[in-house]
Amino acid sequence: MSTLQRSREYDGTVDLAEVNRFELEANSWWNPNGSFGALHRLNPVRLGFIRSRLLSHFGRNPGSMRPFAGLRLLDVGCGGGLLAEPMARLGFTVTGIDAGAEAIAAACEHAHTSGVSIDYRIATVESLAASGKQFDAVLALEVMEHLADRNAFWRSLDVLVAPGGAAILSTLNRTPISFALAIVGAEFVLGWLPRGTHDWRKFIRPSEMVLGLRRNGLQTCEIAGISYDPVTRGWALSHNLDVNYLILATREVR
Repeated sequence: MSTLQRSREYDGTVDLAEVNRFELEANSWWNPNGSFGALHRLNPVRLGFIRSRLLSHFGRNPGSMRPFAGLRLLDVGCGGGLLAEPMARLGFTVTGIDAGAEAIAAACEHAHTSGVSIDYRIATVESLAASGKQFDAVLALEVMEHLADRNAFWRSLDVLVAPGGAAILSTLNRTPISFALAIVGAEFVLGWLPRGTHDWRKFIRPSEMVLGLRRNGLQTCEIAGISYDPVTRGWALSHNLDVNYLILATREVR
């Protein structure tokens, strides 16, 4: 059901070492107990944020089974499709891009098995922006901390988010607490993530994110933290931005 297109070369945002690391785990994308188990546990709170904020932004009916029908969505760094598939089921016409060929292959296979139509492409934000394509909504969740050039990414968003559109991003804050929890705790103590998944130096402070977006025509509307509750062993939105955070930004109608 999904389609696959390839771009001819990688661009400035791509860190090949990061791509290769994720490619080694590509067969585990849809295994909730595998290497991407942490994303499976994060997905309910991520999807809840995306759905509620985009329903409000686009003025869609929350009672509809496919409230976003007629709108175009881009999932940047889509991996195996953990976000792309739910977005397609909610009615979006979805394009998913990733620099990893194995990840896109896994995404295509799962979408085909699930009967979900998604346009998957081996591509980068630069190559897609150069084509002139625009989308009503752009997602980039747990992506920016793996990029080689965040400024090139923000410049591409300036092109990809259509007038009146919205972007939702999530990443890790660059704080001592995030180093202790997201790297030492998640990778070395608890083993939630393979060691080497994150480089703390690539984490992005919310102030840096807001500024990068604003310089490229996107105004921040909301920043929400994501916190882990060791009692319920689940994730929830919070006011604590010290580790993970989500950001909603919009572009005015020109």
